[in-house]
Amino acid sequence: MKRSNDPARRETLKKVLRRISHRMVWVILSLLMAAAVVALTLYVPVLTGRAIDSIAGKGEVDFAALFSILLRIGIAVGLTALLQWLMGAINNRITFLTVRDLREEAFRKIERLPLKYIDSHAYGETVSRVIADVDQFAEGLLIGFTQLFTGVITILGTIGFMLFVNPVITLVVVLITPVSLFVAAFIAKHTYDMFRLQSETRGEQTALIEEMITGQGIVQAFGRERRCLDAFDAVNERLRKYSLRAIFFSSITNPSTRFVNSLVYAGVGITGALIAVSGGISVGQLTMFLSYANQYTKPFNEISGVVTELQNALACAARIFDLIEQTPEVPEAENAAVLKNVRGDVSLNDVCFSYEPDRKLIEHLTLHAAPGQRIAIVGPTGCGKTTIINLLMRFYDADSGTIAVDGVPIKKATRKSLRGGYGMVLQETWLKSGTIRENIAMGRPDATEEEIVAAAKACHAHGFIKRLPNGYDTVIKEDGGTLSQGQKQLLCIARVMLCHPPMLILDEATSSIDTRTELRVQEAFARLMEGRTSFIVAHRLSTIRSADCILVMRDGRIIEQGKHQELLEKGGFYAELYNSQYANPA
Repeated sequence: MKRSNDPARRETLKKVLRRISHRMVWVILSLLMAAAVVALTLYVPVLTGRAIDSIAGKGEVDFAALFSILLRIGIAVGLTALLQWLMGAINNRITFLTVRDLREEAFRKIERLPLKYIDSHAYGETVSRVIADVDQFAEGLLIGFTQLFTGVITILGTIGFMLFVNPVITLVVVLITPVSLFVAAFIAKHTYDMFRLQSETRGEQTALIEEMITGQGIVQAFGRERRCLDAFDAVNERLRKYSLRAIFFSSITNPSTRFVNSLVYAGVGITGALIAVSGGISVGQLTMFLSYANQYTKPFNEISGVVTELQNALACAARIFDLIEQTPEVPEAENAAVLKNVRGDVSLNDVCFSYEPDRKLIEHLTLHAAPGQRIAIVGPTGCGKTTIINLLMRFYDADSGTIAVDGVPIKKATRKSLRGGYGMVLQETWLKSGTIRENIAMGRPDATEEEIVAAAKACHAHGFIKRLPNGYDTVIKEDGGTLSQGQKQLLCIARVMLCHPPMLILDEATSSIDTRTELRVQEAFARLMEGRTSFIVAHRLSTIRSADCILVMRDGRIIEQGKHQELLEKGGFYAELYNSQYANPA
């Protein structure tokens, strides 16, 4: 298996530390409390040794000194417990403030990512990075703060105390220590790649589950349950394999370090006993040393476990930073124009665009839509109709050529003012969790009740809304809940009608509406389009007969252009499309 990329891992660690540095006051406070906890913990064995030495033998117990020592032990233990609680609270604060900032940064980046990234990455995989990976990172970070600080300080403090009492026994401890360090380094080397693969596969699994749940109706309609189960089983099996490998290496941490701990304890016990027999140290001091040996080796066991968790945390953090550091959409120019009082004069001049460099789509497209014109775009699937819409709204930037609104190139205008000039109804509906009223008023939150109702009536949505349990106050989910596809599309149409934009984009806007309602909505659209530049993408050619200009596209190019009757009389590709839909062409 390919070894982990140490420079990349170090870079990820630096990024984590940079984000923690914003909480430096809390970090320093946590370190001070960790030092105090360790000092008190190491002070207790000293008191215990003195207590043992105060019991010289039968009838030779110094009760006054013993009670004084026991009182100090009680105070030290109580203070240790209090400081540990405070340190835990501080570490929680550092961790979850850092995690909160990471999630906010990730979500802000998602809002600014180009549509190209969203289209090319599974939604579930992106969700997994923001939710599951951040949670795993938080868990590793919290364990790191809680155990790493105290572990390192305990090791250093214990060595200092032992050196002060007896350097020979301390030398025995220090000589055996590299075995623990070797074990920790071996585990760290092998676990990073395992946890990275585990994290990536978990994201792939989340994406598959999200996709299957979203398209469950389609899956069942086409009888693909078995294939979907097989795909899930394959991902699940890979996740099992990577997880078992990661858990295997992490699970050998405890027994390995415990073995080293036993070596240290045995070394201290044998050496200390020999020195105690020769009178070099007292029995109480030997007891203190044995206690220190136990405290000294315990952090190695904990730190080895922390190293495993930190490998998992760093693997997850790398995926989070990969999302956060994605190139955002092209920033607007400092002097970008704000489009005001848009007339709707839209022009495309020699525009070329492709989603992938080696697959050409739109080539040398030139188009002019005068204010108030109705431009219909027709053609077979994949010819570039929806792509033109994406270019007009600047969801994608053209590879070459110029797109302008009222003579202003859209790359020199603010995206907000450009998109605010369009009203858009797509074949795929989008609703947010909230009331019917909030969904209609999304583009105009300040709209009055009368304006909202008027917009709903204009697109014939008012009737079914009033039949809902709470009318306009009915709460719906993001997917529309129990609303039919046609009803959801009517709400999207009402949303646009409420805004009265100067330009319209209708991409199969009535595809999910019954024929009777469609005729009424077409009338409403006709009123709405009066005086507004409109781009209508349609597959049902009967809906675009009244368009001022019909653009017939094929393979990313406009091959025919004209009005409905003119194109029929030419007998070209448009006539072929029309005749394929209607047995008796008009």
